[in-house]
Amino acid sequence: MESIPNKDKQEIADKLKEASYDEMKMQELAKELRDRGYDPAAETIDRFRFDLWNYKAYPKAHWKRIRTTNVIERINKELGRRSRPVGAFPSDQSLMRLAGCIMININEEWVTGKEYLTMDVE
Repeated sequence: MESIPNKDKQEIADKLKEASYDEMKMQELAKELRDRGYDPAAETIDRFRFDLWNYKAYPKAHWKRIRTTNVIERINKELGRRSRPVGAFPSDQSLMRLAGCIMININEEWVTGKEYLTMDVE
């Protein structure tokens, strides 16, 4: 939306919202944007449309959880927190053992704790 003039932003935003439910409409919108001279916006649509359809392939209840990388960031933070006191590891195997133990603990919490995503068919 950055490359679109303010006078056209609302119109394009409405069309984008409508096109987000149909892949053909999304392609038509990208073509329309190119015809109107908004090539950067059309390129953005072309670049991210496959990600959008992958995202929308999940059940709507999952969208809130998968739109961020918080889970991965939390795991990386935990790995850093636990490996920082060690400093330098004597070997690659010792690092892998520590990381493996941490990942096993995180996995056990996920298996026995609250469900993050349920893959039940709705």
